[in-house]
Amino acid sequence: MTLRFTTAGESHGQALVSILEGVPAGVPLLAADVDVELGRRQQGYGRGRRMQIEKDTVEFLAGVRAGETIGAPIAMLIRNRDWKNWQEIMDPAPIAGVDPGARKRAVTRVRPGHADLTGLLKYDRDDARDILERASARETTARVAAAAVCKRLLMEFGVRIGSHLVHLGGIDAARPETMPADLNAAADESQLRTLDRGAEERMIAYIDEIKRAGNTLGGICEVVADGLPVGLGSHVSWDRKLDGRIGAAIMSIPAVTGVEIGMGFEAARVTGAQVHDEIEPAPGRTLAGNVRRKTNRAGGLEGGMTTGEPLVVRVAMKPISTLMRPLGTVDVATGESAQAVAERSDVTAVPAMGVIAEAMVAFVLADAMLEKFGGDSLGETKRNYDTYLSHVASRIGG
Repeated sequence: MTLRFTTAGESHGQALVSILEGVPAGVPLLAADVDVELGRRQQGYGRGRRMQIEKDTVEFLAGVRAGETIGAPIAMLIRNRDWKNWQEIMDPAPIAGVDPGARKRAVTRVRPGHADLTGLLKYDRDDARDILERASARETTARVAAAAVCKRLLMEFGVRIGSHLVHLGGIDAARPETMPADLNAAADESQLRTLDRGAEERMIAYIDEIKRAGNTLGGICEVVADGLPVGLGSHVSWDRKLDGRIGAAIMSIPAVTGVEIGMGFEAARVTGAQVHDEIEPAPGRTLAGNVRRKTNRAGGLEGGMTTGEPLVVRVAMKPISTLMRPLGTVDVATGESAQAVAERSDVTAVPAMGVIAEAMVAFVLADAMLEKFGGDSLGETKRNYDTYLSHVASRIGG
C-alpha cells in the first residue's frame, strides 16, 4: 500500500485533523516527535500575532499504541486555541434568526492574490470566509504533523531532511561551501532560519521597513535530504518520476509559485558541460552504488530517480496576499470598487514555508521508500532495504 494523507479543518475552526495511512507497524513514535516539528513551523521573524496565540501540540486519536505505530491509519488532532474567540463566527450550527451570509466578519471585499474570489464563485458562496478559512496556510499545520511521522520513519533508514532560507525580499543569503552536519540545528538558531547571519541582519531591517509600510515579502528556501539510497522513484512512467512528485507536492503549498531541483532554471542558461555531473568510482559509497558525482548540479535526481547524492530542492514563495494597506478590489455584495479586507496576517512566512516544504518532501520520500521496499512492519521494510543495498554494493567494484 502506498502512503497517503488527508487533512481537515479551518483556520479559525475548533481544530485541525490529519490522517496518515500506510505507515508500517513498529515505527517508534511519540507526541514529542510531532510537537517539535509543529513548533518549528511557528518560528520566524515577521510572523503575526496568531503565532503568539497558538502553541500547537498534537493528540493521537488512533494508529499509535505504547509509543509505536500499529499499521493502522494514524489520526491526529491539533486544537486551535483561537477557537474561543471565533466560535460565534465559525460555529457549524446555524444561529437562529441570522442568515449564514450575515454572520460577523463576513468577507465580501475579496483579496487579490488569494483564493477568495475564485473560490467564492466556484463554490457559489456569498461570504468568502467559507473559502479563506480552508485556503489559509494554517492548514499546513496538519501537513507538518503527518510529515513528522514520515520523518520519524525515514530516520530509521538514516535519512535526514533540513531546510534553510536563501533569499528574502531581494536579499540573498550566501550558501556555505560545506553544509552543517545538522542543517536544521544550525538554521533553527536563526530568527529567519538562514545560515548567513550578515544577510539576516539586513533582512530583519527590511522586514521592519516593509511592516511599517503595510506590505509583505516573499522569498526562497532550500530543502536538503541526506542519506537517500540510489533508485527511489522511476523513469518508466510520468507519475512515478520522483522529481514530478516532489514538484507537485511543493506546488500545493499555499503561496508557493516555483520549485527547482539542483541547478533548476540556471541549467537552461549554460552548456551541458556546465550542467551534468561527472561520475567517478567511490568504493564503500553503498547508497550511491559505489560511485560519486564530482558535483551535484542535478540535485540528487537523474531520470526521475535518486542517485544517492543529497537531494536539493529550492522553493519560491510569493508575498502574502493580506496587506495591512489593502489593494483595490471589488465588493462582491455590491459590485462596487473597494479596498480588500485586511485579515490578521504575517509580514513574511518564508522561514515557516521552509519547514512546510521539508514536510512535503518528507512525505514524498517516505512514500517512495515504502513503494520501493514495502513491508507491513518496520522490521520487514528494513530487511528488504538491507537486501537491496547488499545487492547494490555488489554491482560496481563490489
